[in-house]
Amino acid sequence: MDYKINAPTDGDEMIFRHADIFFSCFFNDENHCVHQSREHAMNYVYSGEMLIDDGNKITHVQKGECVFIRRDHRVTLTKKPLDGEQYCGIFLMFTRRFLREMFQRIPSDKALDNVPKVRSSVIKLPISMEIDSLFTSMTPYFNQKLQAQDDFMNLKLQEGLLALLHIDERFYPTLFDFNEPWKIDILEFMEQNYMYDFSMEDLATFTGRSLATFKRDFKKISTLTPQKWLIHKRLEAAYEKMKTGTRKVQDVYLEVGFKNPSHFATAFKKQFGVSPTAISQ
Repeated sequence: MDYKINAPTDGDEMIFRHADIFFSCFFNDENHCVHQSREHAMNYVYSGEMLIDDGNKITHVQKGECVFIRRDHRVTLTKKPLDGEQYCGIFLMFTRRFLREMFQRIPSDKALDNVPKVRSSVIKLPISMEIDSLFTSMTPYFNQKLQAQDDFMNLKLQEGLLALLHIDERFYPTLFDFNEPWKIDILEFMEQNYMYDFSMEDLATFTGRSLATFKRDFKKISTLTPQKWLIHKRLEAAYEKMKTGTRKVQDVYLEVGFKNPSHFATAFKKQFGVSPTAISQ
């Protein structure tokens, strides 16, 4: 049976949390967000559609489907209506603390030391009775008036974890890996993601480093600070987009990561010696 969800009277979105389980509904035409979770997660679409862009491919997730999103990866989520239904979804977050506790309960013969880890940042999970029953049991909590108890929500997290472990044995070494994130090339990551509003802490996390290590490693590859490098890169990207005369300033400054047109114009003139409008004409 479908569970009716009413739009809030004071806005076009509804997002709330019970323990480490998030419920969200969007009552507008489309919603974009950048997912930057440091934890593994399952994301179930109750209605509507979600598109997940991991930089290499776009995964379409529709009503009744569920995906696993691996920790320490940036993905862009687009949540939109489909077949006349607005987007609603349930997000389970598996913290390291929770996984450590659960690892103590997993039989030793399930360790599977020789099994490879999951490598994809996003995996669409096969439809199963376990996943369907898990999320169906949680749909009443879309009603914010219902008080969910943390111990019951913890049981739902355990159900989600067990469902993953039964779906694919590679989830064992993936979920129960408590090492620090692996290092990836800093410049490659920043070249691909310069337009996003990342803090220094975000850049450190998503390149697999502590903040101190990130700062130290960045000094080895650039004489600029990370913030100045990002501004320089955004301005270069804007120049390339506008130099043909077919792109206008108002079309470009947000696209490359600036939020304020006057800040963009000032920085552009300082770097190139001319105003951006002189380039775009």
